[in-house]
Amino acid sequence: MSVMDVNEILGMLPHRYPFMLVDRIVDLDTENQRITGYKNLTFNEPFFQGHFPDEPIMPGVMQLEAMAQIAGILLNKLKGRGGQIAYFMAIDKAKFRRKVVPGDTLRMEIQITRMRARMSTVAAKAYVGDDLASQAELMFGYGAE
Repeated sequence: MSVMDVNEILGMLPHRYPFMLVDRIVDLDTENQRITGYKNLTFNEPFFQGHFPDEPIMPGVMQLEAMAQIAGILLNKLKGRGGQIAYFMAIDKAKFRRKVVPGDTLRMEIQITRMRARMSTVAAKAYVGDDLASQAELMFGYGAE
């Protein structure tokens, strides 16, 4: 069951193939400022072709980007800015705890920890099943309004 399907996601984010890393949103709680989304990984993902050909692994930076895109959906929803870009300002406390490989479904949970007019910080976690795959604190900024 999806709260947002891919067509709605495309209306909220400016990203497109091959850099769209969100397949669906299953929970969007604006009152508690949190969101949960998924990325289904197949062997056909462009980054698997070179990282690494004999042992494909989703790069950590791509996991961070996927989490950032889901955070962007939440921020755009809260700020009424569908289709705009929440730019990375900082990544802190990033940790990678397990490999993410073709066939995995990455579940990403984002919680806003600080929100101001032009800057927001989120706690982001990515799971494969019940296993924590990666986590980080991500900071975003918007340009002048």
